[in-house]
Amino acid sequence: MEKENSPLANTCSFAGVRPAMADLPYPPIQVYGKNQAYANLLSVDYCGSVSELSAVTQYINSENRLSLRNCPVARTLLGIAVAEMMHLQKLGELIILLGGGLDFTAKYRNGSRRMWTPKYLTLSESIKGVVQANIEAEKAAIEQYTAHIRMIRDEDVNAVLERIIKDEEYHILLLKALL
Repeated sequence: MEKENSPLANTCSFAGVRPAMADLPYPPIQVYGKNQAYANLLSVDYCGSVSELSAVTQYINSENRLSLRNCPVARTLLGIAVAEMMHLQKLGELIILLGGGLDFTAKYRNGSRRMWTPKYLTLSESIKGVVQANIEAEKAAIEQYTAHIRMIRDEDVNAVLERIIKDEEYHILLLKALL
């Protein structure tokens, strides 16, 4: 006796999902000159515990787990993830221009180095938990970027960080709307 099996499929369509970003241009990706200290600060934004790599990974993981249950929320999370990928790319360009390297190791001012790990993620099974965790992560990112802007004396680098903050603020608005 043969069982009839029907294929399982995710019917949530991600066609047309666009990056969830503030409707503002990005400044040119350029630096005043090579500066390892600035590259190290940006490495924390790139792949530290509060970082674009953590954000991308957390949003994609959440989107994957929620897409079968709530397609509109999953689509919003994917749009935010794509914006975070663009932030990751821009930070990577800045780090290289500043003379740094991209090895998924955050280089801290005290000389310590930490390789990125999924332990940095806050994963939840509930939609409310996902949204709240991401709001907190966005707030922490804004706080960290603001601190780094105060330490960096390169207007070109700071202009990019200030523009990224505008996207992070927009993400908080989108996430709060989901609650």
